[in-house]
Amino acid sequence: MEESLLQEGLDLMLFGMLTVVLFLALLVLATSALSAAVRRFAPPAPAPIAAPRSDAAAATDPSPAVVAAITAAIVRHRHATARRKEGP
Repeated sequence: MEESLLQEGLDLMLFGMLTVVLFLALLVLATSALSAAVRRFAPPAPAPIAAPRSDAAAATDPSPAVVAAITAAIVRHRHATARRKEGP
């Protein structure tokens, strides 16, 4: 009885694994076919158009004084962090 139960378990496992493998193979084939169809029949994507910068975009740029202040703050922070790592 044990041998037939083991055989049934192996048969069921083999059937399940084959079902999964066949489903995945079918999925790969369907995805490949759909991808090929889209590449063949879809219209080409339009080229991106670079929009010229407007005065509003230029006005949002930080001023040189703000850039200098941020740079000085970063340098000061890095210097203080390095000093703390060195110890007293």
